[in-house]
Amino acid sequence: MSLIGMFSVVIVNYNTPKLVRNCVQSVLDSSIAHHEDIVVVDNASTDNSFSHLKLTLPGGIRLVRTSINRGFAAGVNFGMVGCLRDLVLVLNPDTYFVDASLENVVTLLRDEVDVGLVGLDLIYPDGERQFSARRFYSLLDILGRRSPLGRLEAFKRRIDDHMMREAWGAGTPFEAEWVLGTGFVVRRSLYGDLGGMDEHFFLYMEDVDFCARIWQAGYRVLCVPGARLTHEHQRESASGLLSKAARRHMNSLWRFSRKYRVPLFRPPGVAGLIRGAKPQPMMLAAHAASEQPQTAE
Repeated sequence: MSLIGMFSVVIVNYNTPKLVRNCVQSVLDSSIAHHEDIVVVDNASTDNSFSHLKLTLPGGIRLVRTSINRGFAAGVNFGMVGCLRDLVLVLNPDTYFVDASLENVVTLLRDEVDVGLVGLDLIYPDGERQFSARRFYSLLDILGRRSPLGRLEAFKRRIDDHMMREAWGAGTPFEAEWVLGTGFVVRRSLYGDLGGMDEHFFLYMEDVDFCARIWQAGYRVLCVPGARLTHEHQRESASGLLSKAARRHMNSLWRFSRKYRVPLFRPPGVAGLIRGAKPQPMMLAAHAASEQPQTAE
């Protein structure tokens, strides 16, 4: 199956131009998308990213930049405005493909019209799986993930369940309550209907929120084992509870808990979480109109 013409691609850059170039080149080398179907958003980088990418990206890539950094969700929303294909592949800059294993994703989305978003099979460079599927949080899950208590055996079992480790064993597509925003495929029409990602989340939890709203809209979220995407993972939020990244993560968790029901002990599941949701739809078209792109010639 030829993937060319199936996907638009959005990559949001902030001070990582070399990673962006590697990611873009892997998309081209794996014949996943045309040059003109790749949108790179420079999210008001503070280095020379835009000029560097303007000089070094392959011809035909759509390079745009924002005038202010409103966060990852806003960057994706900005890039999505320039997407024309029915399916949109959203990638972190620190990812790259080594093959065209997205064929199974295309087949799944073609056959199962109630699937709105598909998470990819994230692989570390050494071949280890990252386990990109998750269950929605309880407060105890957050405590296990964010504190030394996670090293205790009881918490280890709970974390394994939260990360849905066993679901990958069969090697077939499975439902995930949410997936990491590092690499996913979403239907462009659904993205627009939902008004894009919630820009109230500057960094972290925007992927959890977006998957919650997809379930709320009556669509499913799936993961596809074997749809491989290599991730040069650098978990900044784990660098310490007092680090800037960790504080942002905790702030986003607080905001998420204000928007949805997060129980103390038992994970809420899709139904339990959504009952407490207070939808705050974004206006993607209005956002696009308010931020005029600066495009590389």
